[in-house]
Amino acid sequence: MSTPTAMPARLYIVATPIGNLGDMTARAIDTLKQVAIIACEDTRTSGKLLAHFGIDTKSEQTINDSSNDKTDKTADKKGHNKLWAYHEHNSAIQTPKIIEMIQQGHSVALISDAGTPLVSDPGYQLVQAAHSAGVTVAPIVGASAAIAALSVAGLPSDRFSFIGFLPAKTHGRQKQLDALKSRTETLIFYEAPHRIIASLKDMAEIFGADREVTFCRELTKTFETVYKSTLGALIDFVSADDNQQRGEIVIVVAGNSSATDDDDISTHDALLQRLLEDLSVKKAAALGADITGVKKNALYQRLLELQNE
Repeated sequence: MSTPTAMPARLYIVATPIGNLGDMTARAIDTLKQVAIIACEDTRTSGKLLAHFGIDTKSEQTINDSSNDKTDKTADKKGHNKLWAYHEHNSAIQTPKIIEMIQQGHSVALISDAGTPLVSDPGYQLVQAAHSAGVTVAPIVGASAAIAALSVAGLPSDRFSFIGFLPAKTHGRQKQLDALKSRTETLIFYEAPHRIIASLKDMAEIFGADREVTFCRELTKTFETVYKSTLGALIDFVSADDNQQRGEIVIVVAGNSSATDDDDISTHDALLQRLLEDLSVKKAAALGADITGVKKNALYQRLLELQNE
């Protein structure tokens, strides 16, 4: 029989640094030291991180690992390799194995190559399976490139949407951007270096060259860039410097401010009149603001006008 770990048998979602190793939390280190299995995107990348923090990738715990990859066969043996490869190409196979390990009493941590797992990284299937199986899922919080970029962007952060990577092909990218152009909340994108100029040009064409944007590159790393401008000016900035076309890139784009102008409020009259049928002016204004992105006070005034017409 396998010997359960002293740590509660759960699935731990562990955030790791996005660049600066000083951002690794003490709780994350402690968790990775104690769990029986560490599921990671790339065992070589994660192996270097774990070595830096003195986290042994060999476990003294006995584990029945009769179904793991051939390279990691350690059934009913001590000193098994804690690192299990878990990525988009093997998730369908590895997910049930990991859930079974937890159900047998072993603790499992999921990490990505950098940052918080599941944010444009593998892991959704595993977390979903854990919930379906009644397995407890615990977050070990830490770095996230999207939130780090939002925190320094100087753009509204009360409402935002994480879009992640846009489609690689021009047609698909432009189609998605067109669907987003009227959104009023701040938008957060990831982009690959070799597509950054093409993506910025598509954004400028569809959102408008004067749309505010903050370009964040290599956050927390030595050559970090945080550059706030407009999309039109940003294209010039990135095009003029090859270094800005390298590394990890986050683009934080302001929402469509024209959709919140008072002059445009009348376009929402049909919605406001319908809300007034069932709600007070105050509640209708609050719900209308959530739906349209228009300021609540502006909608409140328009609702009063509609009542008096």
